[in-house]
Amino acid sequence: MMQNVHLAPETDEDDLYSGYNDYNPICDIEELENDAAFQQAVRTSHGRRPPITAKIPSTAVTRPIATGYGSKTSLASSIGRPMTGAIQDGVTRPMTAVRAAGFIKAGLRGSAFDPLGQSRGPAPPLEVKKKDSPEEKIKQLEKEVNELVEESCIANSCGDLKLALEKAKDAGRKERVLVRQREQATTPENINLDLTYSVLFNLASQYSVNEMYAEALNTYQVIVKNKMFSNAGILKMNMGNIYLKQRNYSKAIKFYRMALDQVPSVNKQMRIKIMQNIGVTFIQAGQYSDAINSYEHIMSMAPNLKAGYNLTICYFAVGDREKMKKAFQKLIAVPLEIDEDKYISPSDDPHTNLVTEAIKNDHLRQMERERKAMAEKYIMTSAKLIAPVIETSFAAGYDWCVEVVKASQYVELANDLEINKAVTYLRQRDYNQAVEILKMLEKKDSRVKSAAATNLSALYYMGKDFAQASSYADIAVNSDRYNPAALTNKGNTVFANGDYEKAAEFYKEALRNDSSCTEALYNIGLTYEKLNRLDEALDCFLKLHAILRNSAEVLYQIANIYELMENLSQAIEWLMQVVSVVPTNPQVLAKLGELYDREGDKSQAFQYYYESYRYFPCNIEVVEWLGAYYIDTQFWEKAIQYFERASLIQPTQVKWQLMVASCFRRSGNYQKALDTYKDTHRKFPENVECLRFLVRLCTDLGLKDAQEYARKLKRLEKMKEIREQRIKSGRDGSGGSRGKREGSASSDSGQNCSASSKGERLSAKLRTLPGTNEPYESSSNKEIDASYVDPLGPQVERPKTAAKKRIDEDDFADEELGDDLLPE
Repeated sequence: MMQNVHLAPETDEDDLYSGYNDYNPICDIEELENDAAFQQAVRTSHGRRPPITAKIPSTAVTRPIATGYGSKTSLASSIGRPMTGAIQDGVTRPMTAVRAAGFIKAGLRGSAFDPLGQSRGPAPPLEVKKKDSPEEKIKQLEKEVNELVEESCIANSCGDLKLALEKAKDAGRKERVLVRQREQATTPENINLDLTYSVLFNLASQYSVNEMYAEALNTYQVIVKNKMFSNAGILKMNMGNIYLKQRNYSKAIKFYRMALDQVPSVNKQMRIKIMQNIGVTFIQAGQYSDAINSYEHIMSMAPNLKAGYNLTICYFAVGDREKMKKAFQKLIAVPLEIDEDKYISPSDDPHTNLVTEAIKNDHLRQMERERKAMAEKYIMTSAKLIAPVIETSFAAGYDWCVEVVKASQYVELANDLEINKAVTYLRQRDYNQAVEILKMLEKKDSRVKSAAATNLSALYYMGKDFAQASSYADIAVNSDRYNPAALTNKGNTVFANGDYEKAAEFYKEALRNDSSCTEALYNIGLTYEKLNRLDEALDCFLKLHAILRNSAEVLYQIANIYELMENLSQAIEWLMQVVSVVPTNPQVLAKLGELYDREGDKSQAFQYYYESYRYFPCNIEVVEWLGAYYIDTQFWEKAIQYFERASLIQPTQVKWQLMVASCFRRSGNYQKALDTYKDTHRKFPENVECLRFLVRLCTDLGLKDAQEYARKLKRLEKMKEIREQRIKSGRDGSGGSRGKREGSASSDSGQNCSASSKGERLSAKLRTLPGTNEPYESSSNKEIDASYVDPLGPQVERPKTAAKKRIDEDDFADEELGDDLLPE
């Protein structure tokens, strides 16, 4: 153990580092293995004996320490301080260092060792705070106010504006109570001004978003007029925004300028934003010159995209061509401050590649993309706006814009401007120039080539040249397989050729590339409808309805599919939604009337048919239905006006004039009916039915003209019989020469002709009118030679309604006595 003993130096010089290596040898554990007494204590119970408690503690007394030379010395402290209880200068130092361990003077009186003070019993309970104290009430109320302000802000962010306003009002009420309590309990200097400011500002903001502008302005005035709030003058900009929403432009500009005066010049961004608001206000007020001054100042101090775009619009409004060009050049020159190179990995370092992949789609990259898209939108819109006016022709204007764009950082927009130039030609109906420009763009890169070919395909498709449309659609798809418009056009060309399954595949691929391609979704719904896959078609249109909530076309297609499913109630419900979007569409109103008619609800059907007639009185089907409705209800006079309208729409149709005459006859106005029949006979002298009614009316009225009309009728019937016999003989001759293969068909035809000839000789066998789906042509022989049933014959080409059936039976019974009027 001699290595741990250090002799004191013999010199009297003070060693600053002496004593740092001195320590009690008892604490040395390196020689414990060689210490026999220690090893004996470990092996036996010698070391487990209970300690002998001394009557007078003397642990702190200086104890002689044996050194390696056998002498006993007192070991001083390592920092030169005498040990606790040591004798120094003949005076014993008090043993205060051992009090923390429980060795106190009480031990001299025989007290037990109690270092933790457990003998003193449990600690007294904590003093309960008084809840009724003013300080506690103020703290609790302040906490409630802060919570209400936070809840109001959260409700606003969630879109619940009413709840946000209620919370803001509650916070305002409690904050006023808090201020009164503070004034009573403490001095006014202790009022929390920050809390008052936040409550008032939040309340004014909630008033503003709830369009309670008067209350918002009053609240802002309270904040602004309070001199205790620092920098409150900036809120005058918010007051200017409210006046701008109220279209009070003069006050808005006044408050914007007041806010601008209170913003220090070091806050450059805030001053620029206020000046932009001033410029916008001048534009809305129509003061373009003042707006130009504001935006020119902004572009000279801190140019940005919005200011450049608005400056171009202002010069366009005042018609200054040269200034328009300069403003457009300033807009082009605004730096984007986007570094595209940092998204390209320069080396093969895996760590660098990982970092590059991580930042390619982070929030900063998305912001840069949005900024670039906004810049391209402003530039394209400005170019399309000024191109037609900056030069003598819009083509020269587009050429100038293209050259400027090519010399800037937006080189890729030049081709888009060329496409817009072609679209402008299309709007001017100059298809040749548009096609020429688009064909020139086919030689560009794949993106532009695909866009040009897509437009060419659409042009040829609208021109019914499906071969060229399909060819250019193939070019567009091959140039850019992920172009949904190209795939949709290709599907359209296949759809036009009748290959609906293949068309559906193209539409599906377009949707896989762009799920928001509404054209492809609409077309695939039509394709499924053609394939009679109505459930799938309905799913497509319902999905499209979720995207385009107020699209009348989508709503009508859904109603049409329900009609094909024979679910008329659902079809009516969806058509009602169409009417809510386009309330003046006559076709939709007529369709509703038709569905209600099929449901048997005549009153509702009449209402919608009548509304359709009001908006478009030239729909012959609607006119015919309304006339038949009034005949069914026996309002002959009202039916006359609709049939007169029908005779004006189709003047070559004899049936409408005969219907007018029939209505006069049924209403008892025989003279008017006779005049109408005579007028009809002058226009259509070969009409048999008109002659029949003339013969009957003249006979009933005792007129001499009856015999003359009877002779004409007999002559017409004989001519008709001869004509039909010739037709019959011609058919028989042609049938005999064809052979056995067609002999049966010819015999059937001959039987039908003989039956019809027999029916022509009897006026009781009346021909039917053409169906409503059959087109009316003025050159048709059917219109002149066909007989007429008065007033409405059974229409075999569409389902009968109950009203028309009753009219048919009544007319048929009324005309059975016609043969008795013919002279022998």
